[in-house]
Order: sequence, then structure tokens, then C-alpha cells
Amino acid sequence: MILFVGDVARGDRDREGFQEIDFSAMFGPLCKWVARIDDAARIPEYVSRAYSTAISGRPGPVVLVLPEDMLKDEVEALDRPRVCSPPQAADPLAMTTLMDLLKDACSPVAIVGGAGWDAGASHYFTEFAERIGLPVIAAFRRQDAVANTSSVYAGNLGYGPNPKLVERVKNADLLLVVGARLGEATTDGYTLITPEHSGQTLVHVHPDPNELGRVYRTELPICADPHEFSEFAVSWEDEVIAFSDGEKAHAEWLEWTTAQPREGVALDLGQVVMHMRDVLPADSIICNGAGNFSGWWHRYWHYAALPSQLAPTNGSMGYGMPAGVAAALRFPEREVVVVAGDGDFLMNGQEMATAVRYGADMLIIVVDNASYGTIRMHQERDYPERLSGTELLNPDFAALARAFGAWAETVERTEEFAPALERARAQKGVKLLHLKTDVEFITAGTTITKLREQSRR
Repeated sequence: MILFVGDVARGDRDREGFQEIDFSAMFGPLCKWVARIDDAARIPEYVSRAYSTAISGRPGPVVLVLPEDMLKDEVEALDRPRVCSPPQAADPLAMTTLMDLLKDACSPVAIVGGAGWDAGASHYFTEFAERIGLPVIAAFRRQDAVANTSSVYAGNLGYGPNPKLVERVKNADLLLVVGARLGEATTDGYTLITPEHSGQTLVHVHPDPNELGRVYRTELPICADPHEFSEFAVSWEDEVIAFSDGEKAHAEWLEWTTAQPREGVALDLGQVVMHMRDVLPADSIICNGAGNFSGWWHRYWHYAALPSQLAPTNGSMGYGMPAGVAAALRFPEREVVVVAGDGDFLMNGQEMATAVRYGADMLIIVVDNASYGTIRMHQERDYPERLSGTELLNPDFAALARAFGAWAETVERTEEFAPALERARAQKGVKLLHLKTDVEFITAGTTITKLREQSRR
């Protein structure tokens, strides 16, 4: 991401003029590089460096600050050629060491997704993992890193993972991490995989050398692009011992992602997702923001082609709507579904105006439990029945959508969802289904009543 920001005139700097900000101080902790272009003749130089910085190593944003008077200067300058990522092939000696480690391993697992991961990496790594029966686990909100139909796909880490998958990671003797940083969410606060990970060998493949060994003790760091690494791995000709764990892990994931009907709930989100799986194309793009509502889709939806999951790895509320608009305009031939909680949707719901204006064809599902569910969950777990600022007085989301020019309908019972979804899919343009749910069923796996009981023990 390259962010161009207007600034006060060069001669007015440091006077606290209208909207003047110290952009280096403001954006410095959030991006890879911040620079001000004071000389218009150097614009090609700065822009070229900005793109090179943004796409090299661990991809990230760059900010270029533009003084308003500089933009009026007339100069002669030469354009720079298009910037491409430098090739980062895996070292052959390191690959030999990795294959030797795999030969000696008893229960290895792979954790994939993240920096530099693309469709090529997905294709090649899946082929390699299937050939040797290596369980492949997606990092937090990287569930489309490999097609979930793969015979070795084992599920995802993050919030509310499969307990059997957690045990598989704990018992692994070799961790092959490709592209992922092993951040807080993926590792459950650095407890599932600790920085020292005693008894486990860590092979970390990442395109940024600054990431290797920064947090985790790393037995074999490989600085390489995930695509290049995966292509090298699948072309490896020497025999690598095959494991049976991949298919076992996949079977456990299939069982975990099959939603059973819940008693006492009028609108069962597990059954909602199961029905969506039955009728929507496998390559549908699911876009969500942050909140407990997303847990149902993270657990029960099966992700296919890359990209098919657009979700924030930094927990940003309101992400789903703008992500969905972008996906619908970029991939008009695919079905795009925005899943948003009520509080989440109210962050950026006004982007319906953008979607309608530009003719986006997309479905929006608003899960309305009249609460900031995630925060409510933490309050009930730590201070049962002592609530603070989590209840919401919501608008009629269906009426709101119609006011923007979208088609909309409200759903309050499980049996109403299937026909409502059929009617929505028959419409062109922006469609919204307002799902009114019970806050008692706070996650896909527990209730508020259970949280209160557990906290009092």
C-alpha cells in the first residue's frame, strides 16, 4: 500500500498551520517508510523506492508526504521503470537440510500463509504436502492459503481452534512455518508455540530476514519467497518419507467443521453456514470484519480458491464492507459475501452507497445480537453479569439498506434463512439479509450461561 498524503507548503512548516501533522511521528510505527518529497524532480525516485520498499521482504505500507506548493512546481524528470520484487530463491543447502529433517521427523506439521503467499505458493505447496502426507495448517485468517478440499488440510489456528488440532501442534516434533510470522493470534498468545518451543524443531521460511529469529528460536531459518520455496520443494527429486498424519488431520477437520443443530436457538448460525456451503459456489469470497460473529464462518465455511477469505489479521472492526466492495468490483464473476456483526457493520455500513453507486453485485449478511459480542464475552467470563457499554440500540438494518437502494430482508428463524437466501441471490446488485440472533449464543461453542457458570467455579 502506497499512501500519498497532502501537507502544508514547505515555507509554512513547523508553524502548526491548518491540518499540519508530523507524519513521520504519526505513521512511523505503522509502516515501513515515511518520506516527504520536497523536490518535484525527485518524484520518480521517491515513488520507485516506495514501491520497492512496500513489496520487498515482508510487504507493508509506505507513506509519501506531498507539500502542496511542491505539487505546483514544473520540472524535468525521467520516469523510472516498473518496480518488481527481487527474486528470493531458497538456498539449496538449506533445502537439503530441511529434507533431512523431514526424514527424521515422526509427527511434522506445516503452518502456512502470510507474507508473499500467492496462488503459485498455494498450488506448489499443496502438491508437495499431499505427496508426503504433511498436515497443512492455516495461520490466523489465512484459511484460503491452500484449498480446504486438499487431503492434508488440517484447519486453522487463531481464536477457537479445533482442540484436536491444538494437540497435534503441541505434539509435533517438526514445525515447518512458511510465510507466517507466528504472531500472537496464531500461537494463542505465544503459548501454543512458545518462543523456545522445547522439544520441537522450527524451520521458518519467510521473505524478510528481519523476521527470522526475531521472536522464536529457529533451528533452520530460510529467507525465501514462499512461492519460490514451494516450487523448489515440489521439484525435490530425492525420496522423502511419507506420513499418514495428513489424511488423519483432514478427517478431524471435516468432523470439526460439520455443524450440529443447537437446541434452544431460534436462528442457528451453524446451520446458516452449512446451508450456504450447500448452495453457494465453492470459490465464493467471504469478507468479514472483527467480532465473535465471524467465528461461525471461520469454523464451518470451507474456503477454496485464493483469494476467498478477506479478513483482518489485526482485528479491525468494519473491515468486511469495504473489502467486499473491492472484491465485488475486482471479481465480478464470483459471488461475494460480506459477513458483519451489528457493531462491526455500523463502523463502515455507509459503504453501501459506494457499492450501489458502482454497481457492485454482493450479498451482505448482518448478524444482529444487539451487542458488542466479543467484549460482552470477555465481560461475562471475567465479571459475570457486570456489563459496561456493550448493549446496542440498533436500527432496522433491512430498512437502512433499502434507504441506500439495496434489496433487503430480515430473518429471525433458521427455517427462514434458506428461502431468504434464494430470494437474495435472485436479485442483482447489493443485497442485505438482516439476521436477528440471540446474544445468549455468544460463540459457536459456548453460551453466556456457560461462561457465567465457569467463572463462578
